[in-house]
Amino acid sequence: MSRLRTPSGKRAGPRTRTRTGPPLTLALPALLAVAFLLLPLVGILVRTQWGELGAHLTSPGVVEALKLSLLVSLWALALSLLLGVPLAWLLARVEFKGKVLVRSLVLLPMVLPPTVGGVALLLGFGRRGLLGPWLEGTFGITLPFHTSGAVVAATFVAMPFLVISLEGALGGLKQSYEETAASLGASPVRVFFTVTLPMVAPGLVAGAALTWARALGEFGATITFAGNLPGTTQTLPLQVYLLLQDKPEAATSVSLLLLAIAMGVLIALRGRWTGIPVARGAARTAPVPDEPALHDAGATTSGDDTVLPQPQGSGRWPLHAEVTGFNRLTLDAEPGTTIAVVGENGAGKTTLLRALLGLTPRAHAELRLGDTDVTALPPHKRQVAWVPQDGALFPHLSAVANTAYGLRARGVPRAEALREARAWLDRLGVLHLADRRPAQLSGGQAQRVALARALAARPRLLLLDEPLAALDQTTRARVRHTLRTHLAGFGGVCLIVTHDPVEAVSLADRVLVLADGQALQEAPPSEVARHPRSPWVARMLGRNAWPGTATVDGLELAARGRLVVAEALPEGAKALAIIAPEAVSVHRDRPGGSPRNVWPGTVREITAVGSRLRVLIASDAVPDLVAEITPEAAAELGIVDGVPVWTSVKATEVTLVRL
Repeated sequence: MSRLRTPSGKRAGPRTRTRTGPPLTLALPALLAVAFLLLPLVGILVRTQWGELGAHLTSPGVVEALKLSLLVSLWALALSLLLGVPLAWLLARVEFKGKVLVRSLVLLPMVLPPTVGGVALLLGFGRRGLLGPWLEGTFGITLPFHTSGAVVAATFVAMPFLVISLEGALGGLKQSYEETAASLGASPVRVFFTVTLPMVAPGLVAGAALTWARALGEFGATITFAGNLPGTTQTLPLQVYLLLQDKPEAATSVSLLLLAIAMGVLIALRGRWTGIPVARGAARTAPVPDEPALHDAGATTSGDDTVLPQPQGSGRWPLHAEVTGFNRLTLDAEPGTTIAVVGENGAGKTTLLRALLGLTPRAHAELRLGDTDVTALPPHKRQVAWVPQDGALFPHLSAVANTAYGLRARGVPRAEALREARAWLDRLGVLHLADRRPAQLSGGQAQRVALARALAARPRLLLLDEPLAALDQTTRARVRHTLRTHLAGFGGVCLIVTHDPVEAVSLADRVLVLADGQALQEAPPSEVARHPRSPWVARMLGRNAWPGTATVDGLELAARGRLVVAEALPEGAKALAIIAPEAVSVHRDRPGGSPRNVWPGTVREITAVGSRLRVLIASDAVPDLVAEITPEAAAELGIVDGVPVWTSVKATEVTLVRL
């Protein structure tokens, strides 16, 4: 173990740290606050007659009140779950007018004096209240001075704890999980019960525990609205109130019981009432390395030659989409076409995918798949599968259950869905991970499972948002081959958002270049590679791209400098000069001879690309220029960061693309 050395030469310990104590002006009030909160609790512990504790707690009145409290609090919890869970989802997921007012109404019972809450309940549900006469006349239900009244009072003051806790959990849950489930064919109700609730279970449990504890300790609203009738509405807190008058020692014992229950709930929750969602089934083993592994001995399929079940209703689904809003373009593609969507950040790539899914108000797509117009259909009925950038695997499901999710949502029997899911996992080289949860997978493994899930869902349109970004180079090549094999026989259209030129060239039949939400270029990959109409795309493809205005003999660059070309465009035309890095010559001294474009510069960065080096050269004469040279040439020229150099480009090596 390495150790630090002090200035005197002595070795310091392996974990030498400097600790700074809190300032006294903050520490002292904090300690006083703790003492202020602790002193009353200590008072109960000190004043409790421990020898009489058992007798006090087992007296007939206390036992009866305890049973009633448990009954009332459990019914209040059930009502809170029935009403509060949908309300929390509404507040977390739906934007509507008056949302601030609704949230204020939820919080009101927490800040309202309990007796005032009881008066409000009387005026709302009492015999002379707004709803009370109708309840009594129609259903014969009288809430005041009845056990049901105690349940209503406890629910009124306790339900906000559930709503707030669950809303916080829902707010912390990425909506991409629910959106992905919808794209796989799950209805909103199915998404809620199979994805949303399991993922926010910690927040729900915490809120339910707090709700039950608050309902168990409710006093003010209960005595005001439901009265204090032994065996009917006299709960344990009301029993404490009566005992204080005649038997204060017994009241202290019962108070200790309520205190112990409340503290037990809070300690068990360990601060989880904040509602932060926690992935269930955390990994108990280290993630498997991200290399392809041998398939299980019991696997029913083998390698990329697996013959998968044909999708039900398989056919041919051409795409026609007219997108308006932030994105403004028209897409037409024949079945089996793969379109790579490229562009710089903010160009509208992901927005385009979400518009086709029907998941964003920023853009709207008039979408037709085959002979079916799906524009008016909700996302789960469009048969459009989506793989977001993070994969959005459901953390509470295994890899095989994730993969089978879309099939099960579309009504495929469980056994068939699992069989087909395992076939897809095997096809992508992750069948040996079928029983693992996402937390036990590496990034590359998780992305392959997400791909398998989308492909298994039998979509008519497949949308992939940088699907291979998390994979290493070796795995990426394997998965790219598998994906290409599937797409070759796919009866629909696939859109792939990518920043990888290899993916764009090897997977796509067409490349769609977006800029500010509009189609800047749409052409086969070879055409885009030869004549990119976007500086960003040219740089993505490894070219130097300089925009400018055509002159008599070349190009007046938009940034600075001039460029001489062999074949000039009409004067005044806007154009993009494309220069391949291998066409840039690097010299230590000013070159002579035929080059007509010669500039001084300074080496700013050197990176390795395969067996060659890419050198970024900054110059005051022209924009930054990337040259590609061999390591031997770099050593011979002494190319290192900061070295002054000269660059040259022949006029015949410059390609002008008219914009």
